[in-house]
Amino acid sequence: MQSNDATKERIRKLFHKVEFSVSSYDTAWVAMVPSPHSAQVPCFPQCLDWLLHNQLEDGSWGLPHHQPLLLKDVLSSTLACVLALKTWGIGQDVITRGLRFIELNFASATDQDQYSPIGFDVIFPRMLQYAEDLSLKLHLESRVLSELLHKRDIELRRSYDSSSLELNAYLAYVAEGIGELQDWKMVMKYQRKNGSLFNSPSTTAASLIRLHDSGCLDYLRGALRKFGNAVPTIYPVNIHARLCMVDNINKLGICRHFAEEIQNVLDETYSFDEFICIIDPVAQFLEQEQCSGHLNDIHTKLDLYQALEMIIATDQPVSKKLNSSSLQSLRQRLSGEFYPPNGLTKQIREQVDDVLKFPSYANLERVANRRNIKHYDVDNTRVLKTSYSSSNFGNKDFLALAVEDFNFCQSIHRSELKQLERWLMQNRLDKLKFAREKSAYCYFSAAATIFQPELSDARMSWAKNGVLTTVIDDFFDVGGSMEELNNLIQLFKKWDVDVSTDCCSEKVSIIFSALQSTIREIGDKAFKCQARSVTRQITDIWLNLLNAMLREAEWARDMSVPTLDEYMANGYVSFALGPIVLPALYFVGPKLPDDVVQHPDYHSLFKLMSTCGRLLNDIRSFERESKDGKLNAVTLSVVHGNGSISEEVAIEVLSHRVEMQRKELLNMVLQGEGSVVPRACKDLFWKMSKVLHQFYIKDDGFSSMGMADTVKAIIHEPITTLGLPN
Repeated sequence: MQSNDATKERIRKLFHKVEFSVSSYDTAWVAMVPSPHSAQVPCFPQCLDWLLHNQLEDGSWGLPHHQPLLLKDVLSSTLACVLALKTWGIGQDVITRGLRFIELNFASATDQDQYSPIGFDVIFPRMLQYAEDLSLKLHLESRVLSELLHKRDIELRRSYDSSSLELNAYLAYVAEGIGELQDWKMVMKYQRKNGSLFNSPSTTAASLIRLHDSGCLDYLRGALRKFGNAVPTIYPVNIHARLCMVDNINKLGICRHFAEEIQNVLDETYSFDEFICIIDPVAQFLEQEQCSGHLNDIHTKLDLYQALEMIIATDQPVSKKLNSSSLQSLRQRLSGEFYPPNGLTKQIREQVDDVLKFPSYANLERVANRRNIKHYDVDNTRVLKTSYSSSNFGNKDFLALAVEDFNFCQSIHRSELKQLERWLMQNRLDKLKFAREKSAYCYFSAAATIFQPELSDARMSWAKNGVLTTVIDDFFDVGGSMEELNNLIQLFKKWDVDVSTDCCSEKVSIIFSALQSTIREIGDKAFKCQARSVTRQITDIWLNLLNAMLREAEWARDMSVPTLDEYMANGYVSFALGPIVLPALYFVGPKLPDDVVQHPDYHSLFKLMSTCGRLLNDIRSFERESKDGKLNAVTLSVVHGNGSISEEVAIEVLSHRVEMQRKELLNMVLQGEGSVVPRACKDLFWKMSKVLHQFYIKDDGFSSMGMADTVKAIIHEPITTLGLPN
């Protein structure tokens, strides 16, 4: 525990101190800027001093102990530093060592296995030409040089032949690689309120050299006041780095330990103009339906995809600017991204695969946490025009705490599952041979969404009622006669009965006894949380379900064919989410007085969630249920279509209905002002919606072998300190 506390404290300090690497490449371009008073002297001589004192032992410039697969980045940074020093005629010995490094490693410039910084194929060859203009003697392999110049010509021709907004932005971002061919007025269209071009010191410096813009000058002066004698590759960075922290901590499942710090970051983000610079890329995408050139960073594209996925999912007015093709376009960019076959891109490649495979509305929190822990990169070196890193978003403490916390929560979950299995046997539910035994799945759906240790009562209520609804669903489908079904409901209405004499069969006795004792247990625990009795409300929830199930049984007995509306009005209740979700709401924290429980919003949340579940189930299981003679939304759509609706069309229409209901549910969950139901309670409806989409993503929810493996990973398999077990 002491180790855990120390780790948390180190992480807390990072919320107040951003550690961001400086960039020798960008510092070199800033160093090339002449004074506004005389073109013969540097505007920022302190940057030249930094270059002189920060050359690495091998003659290069770049991140110390750089990745061996980032030689293109190191070559680009080294050449930029050499050019800066040569421009002002200082540091000849340093220049000579830098040139020697470039000559020895020049072949890496065309090595396909090397990671290529954004714009390298344009910028590096242009800097070589600039070196020649400065009479720098570089002995380079002619074949490699010819290949570089050829690639640059192709890249520029492709860009100039296109009127794409994306390529215009790209050309502006790599302005220092275009030189005299650049349309500098076009570049300045991308200037931000802080004076920068794309928050990039190198692009801004290149523009300042050409245009002497006062905004560019003020921006660079501000960056140097912040960092001293050198600049990072992106600035401002404070909010960016802290938001990366929040994102990582959330994805790793440890955000509850830093609730206050996270809220402070969010409050700060919304209160500063700097936030505008962070959300500019999203705004540009919304306006242009294109990714700007500076968004070619894979991490940025991945974050943008996830943000747009959520924006579109809410169906808010801002999402009207987008359509499915917009998101699909970015999806294609991500799926078609070229990843050099090396370890540098392994984690981000796996992250992209996960995001594309698991949509946000079907991504269970604890399952996602485990995947993110597996793919988390402690080093997390990122590359724009040059590489950069920050302990605020690549940190071994994050991973250590996430692994320890996951395993601690998992040990609680294993213990609770054993309690659930003992409860099942104590209530003799294992004696009901007609019922599916799905206790592990029922518990998993709770543990994968409400995993925090303090929410044990919510999990156990969710899981026990999940087991009971499965048993009763099977009882009404195949296990009970009409006499037994009616007997169970009558017992429920009377409540205080003599089980030994009032039950018409042992099956009814077992089911009613289990229901009664469990409802009383949950009611007693809820009384402690709510300071009032809610047992009557829980009993009513169950009675509504039993009546809905009885109605379906009567339809089957009488061979009735209800309308689709009649079926759905009953079906969202008979889908049996009421007893699972609604009692659990009493254990997630907030008080739920009667006026909230009886409010229309409360019922709307339940109906939207349950309708999604009913339709998802029917879409996935209609073939099997049709053979069994069971009612189903798909078959009813076909039947009442009188030959005008095929199964395929019915599924398409119902799938669209699921999407619309899901969007409406999410909008209600995210609604702030005017919302009656507490956010923690609304979240539970959305969490169950995610469970449903995950369970029904391929089949009917319970029969997937992949799901069995997922259950095992979340409940039974601890994460090792080196990663996931083989």
